[in-house]
Order: sequence, then structure tokens, then C-alpha cells
Amino acid sequence: MLDRDGFRPNVGIVLLNQKNQVFWGKRIRTHSWQFPQGGIDRGETPEQAMIRELHEEVGLHPEHVSIVARTRDWLRYEVPDRYIRRDARGHYKGQKQIWFLLKLLGHDWDLNLRATDHPEFDAWRWNDYWVPLDAVVEFKRGVYETALTELARYLPRNEPRNRFLRHGHRSHDHGDESARDLPNGMELPPGASFEPDPAAHSHGRKHEI
Repeated sequence: MLDRDGFRPNVGIVLLNQKNQVFWGKRIRTHSWQFPQGGIDRGETPEQAMIRELHEEVGLHPEHVSIVARTRDWLRYEVPDRYIRRDARGHYKGQKQIWFLLKLLGHDWDLNLRATDHPEFDAWRWNDYWVPLDAVVEFKRGVYETALTELARYLPRNEPRNRFLRHGHRSHDHGDESARDLPNGMELPPGASFEPDPAAHSHGRKHEI
């Protein structure tokens, strides 16, 4: 479902834990990290789509979260032609998104990247609110910065207002000897695994971009 300008309606989700850290997911079989997101189906409201995508991508249900805020208007990004299916070129232009800020009421173990048979992520971590934009695919970075800046007003006052990291993730020492093979700060929920060389699995389902 596209609007008259060729943008598909979509929702983005910023999920906070009790420390105001955000869920940060590694797209399956890639080196890119991002927030959960997905298209709005015909007849759905943005909030209904958000609840559906929340379960499909991270396994959570409405009782696991509370809605803190949402962006006022649509935020748009254009997708470069090389990422668009050949049959969609010429009429599909990109995504327009409403972003939701959610607070996790449940526990880390409630998250499940294998809630459906078409997972979007193969690993995840809790990251500082101001995420490292260099880890995000380039054409989404502007929307991420705009969404996080708009939603930051709803964070506690002691959270710095603009701390984007553009040179990789901050390191976190968890002291877990068994996690030495994982990038610093990464946590794996039920059903997830970390693939250090995604290029070794070059074939897979085309995912939401």
C-alpha cells in the first residue's frame, strides 16, 4: 500500500528498558543494526500496526509494554534503487513512518526473535538511547536522528539530549566469560544466535527496508 507519492506507511519502535537503554537489533544475515519497524497494513491504525510488529519482530505482547509517546507527523526516507525490487522501481519511493516510544514492563526473557517463521533480527543488545548512527544503513540515518530527537523530550531529565555516537558502539564489560565471542554489550534472547560472518549466508528472505 503506497501513498500518492510512492511512500509506504510504516511504524518504527523505540523500546526502552528501566535504564532508558533501547532495544538495538542486528538485521538477519547483515552487519546493519536498527530499531524494529514494519509496514502498516490496509485498515490498520499506526498503533495497531505497532502492536503487531512488536510481536512479529521481538515477540512482545501489549501487556509487556506501555506507550510513552509517538512522533507528531510522518517521517520519510527514500530507498536507493539498488535496494528496491526491479518490479517496484518507478513507483515505490521509500517509507513514511510514525515512531513510537515504548517502555518495557516485562523482562528481558520475554523478548523472542523467533516469534514467527520469518525473523527480522538474529541478535540484539541494550544500547544507550543515542544510538551509533554509523551502524545504521545510511539512508535511514536522518529519520533516526529526527525521531530520537523528537522523542527525547519524554525521557527523564537526567538523560542527555543529544549524544549520537558515530564511531561504533560503546563498550560494556559484563564480566561474562561465556560471552567473549559476542560483540561487547550484546545479549541474545531465546532462539537468537550471533553470526560473526553474515556473508557466509547470502541467500534469504527479502526483509522490510
